[in-house]
Amino acid sequence: MRIIGLTGGIAAGKSTVSRRWAEHGAVIVDADRLARDAVAPGSRGLARVAERFGPDVIAADGSLDRPALGTVVFADPAARKDLEAITHPEVWRLAQLAFDAAAAADPDAVVVYDVPLLAEAKADRPLQFDAVVVVDAPAADRIERLVAHRGMSRAEAERRVGAQASDAERLALADHVVDATGSVADTIRSADEVWSRVGR
Repeated sequence: MRIIGLTGGIAAGKSTVSRRWAEHGAVIVDADRLARDAVAPGSRGLARVAERFGPDVIAADGSLDRPALGTVVFADPAARKDLEAITHPEVWRLAQLAFDAAAAADPDAVVVYDVPLLAEAKADRPLQFDAVVVVDAPAADRIERLVAHRGMSRAEAERRVGAQASDAERLALADHVVDATGSVADTIRSADEVWSRVGR
């Protein structure tokens, strides 16, 4: 089994690449989904989040109120670090379970770990990837995409992009880069070219 780390800033086009590689036969392990599982109702992670951030981040049905928590952590770097200290180790634990399951199902699988915060979480990462691929689009382009396609205000888009690692910090991790500066079709072409190197 080979494990490829796939990362990129918000609105870079990482989901497009992940879907394309799934079409090529990759087993996708989605860190965002694991992050949701890590703070699911009744989980140890959610209890720790509530303890740190208070009842205002818990919805009436007992689930995490993500917008309320997002308002806190995107405005306060120390709060964001506290949240990451709770969630990152649990996400890695769940990821390892997923990797083990993929290996059991197919010892020759190519597993793509789709993880937006790879640069931010690198200190928590016990795993060495066979390769790290960065989906790259400039911060200014990603801000425009957030405004145009996700309905964010420009100030909120700038805050979200600014809260993540810089483009340079992500690219410093890259063994390969998917160029996502152009159209979706251009991104897919670049993804296919990179897959020809990492997917076999």
